[in-house]
Amino acid sequence: MWGGRFSEPPSEALWRFTVDHSDRRLLGDDIAGSLAHVAMLGEVGILDEADVSTIATGLQEIQREAVGGSFEFQDTDEDVHSAVERRLYELIGQPAGMLHTGRSRNDQISLDIRLYLRRAAGERIDDLKAFVSLLADRAEEVGEAVVPAYTHLQQAQPILLGEHFLAYGWMAVRDIERFSEVQERLNVSPLGAGAVAGSSLPLDPTITAEALGFDRPFDNSIDAVGSRDLVTEYAFCCAQAMAHLSRLAEDVVLWSTSEFGWITLDDAYATGSSAMPQKKNPDIAELTRGKAATVAADVAALLGIQKGTPLAYNRDLQEDKRAVFHADDTLATALPALGGLLATAEFHPPEPGDSTVALDLAEALVRKGVPFREAHEAVGSLVSDASSPLGETPLERLTAAHPQLEIADLRSVVDLAARRDELLRDQIAQLRTVLT
Repeated sequence: MWGGRFSEPPSEALWRFTVDHSDRRLLGDDIAGSLAHVAMLGEVGILDEADVSTIATGLQEIQREAVGGSFEFQDTDEDVHSAVERRLYELIGQPAGMLHTGRSRNDQISLDIRLYLRRAAGERIDDLKAFVSLLADRAEEVGEAVVPAYTHLQQAQPILLGEHFLAYGWMAVRDIERFSEVQERLNVSPLGAGAVAGSSLPLDPTITAEALGFDRPFDNSIDAVGSRDLVTEYAFCCAQAMAHLSRLAEDVVLWSTSEFGWITLDDAYATGSSAMPQKKNPDIAELTRGKAATVAADVAALLGIQKGTPLAYNRDLQEDKRAVFHADDTLATALPALGGLLATAEFHPPEPGDSTVALDLAEALVRKGVPFREAHEAVGSLVSDASSPLGETPLERLTAAHPQLEIADLRSVVDLAARRDELLRDQIAQLRTVLT
């Protein structure tokens, strides 16, 4: 594709170092962009109708091969673009050379990655919606199960287990919003920007933008081919979603220990040990934690690729695809795996510790007009005296801690499930409303 300027073929060392086959998954997108481009060339009069028809027929045949899985890449294909053009020459001969009129691989790859990520964002949104729906279902199923909420990994306050699930549901809702926002920003066509400054030919980028379903064509050709911030933003969306899944996975790892004893994993979503017959390991959760770290590294790599790259296109940008594909693939496989684990697990958490109602008891005093710091100190003194559980504290100890404390105050904070059930159901309804 660039041999005319050179008197020698590429060295093997150059070829092995510079060729990257990760863009082969963009085959369908590259063909779609080529079909739109050649149609535009005909519409503006750069190519005649016969050539447009011949090229389009060849591209449609390549498209059928791609869909059917019979398209064959060759070792001599430098990238997906050259593979398509090489195959087009094989099918239609010399007219294939007209396809690249008014186009560069710079705007081609920018187009292909936007098409791919725009579609992938929609798929991740669907995956996340399914995950949120699962969390809402599980929150409803566990009903009135009361568990401790933790701060500093110490039991803090009693909550419903369903509320814990819903916390991750709201995180995933924000992940959905992030993917929706980057999907909108991806929806600008770079085709027509050429290598860097467009073309002297009478191209019409609006035609190709509309044909490919973009909102509009690019504003600045240099930016269109030389920027990868949207690729990085997409990878960040994946990384943040993976970070949320990693936190949930860490909960699962803790809950599955005999020390916690909150959860029993289904055999189909756990693994065993090659040495210890008794083991049942939460590998999905552990791998989710580990893979979240690698996706965070993808974001760092993409930022690093951009930070020292002068305008416009530089070959450094070739490295963006492996990173963003890895980030997307990881999230795409993590969501159903962790979702399946949660959907099939049995939850049987123990009751929270007696002292987790301490704040509620202090607030019972506040409702009587006692300053919070005074109430805090009074209840703290009760907790520090471990002669009996807080819920069984006799009246004389209560009044010794504070004269306004009564047995009725203890009773008022014990029935947590009844007090929080309405909150839980409201949140479940809100989540499901967001999904629709």
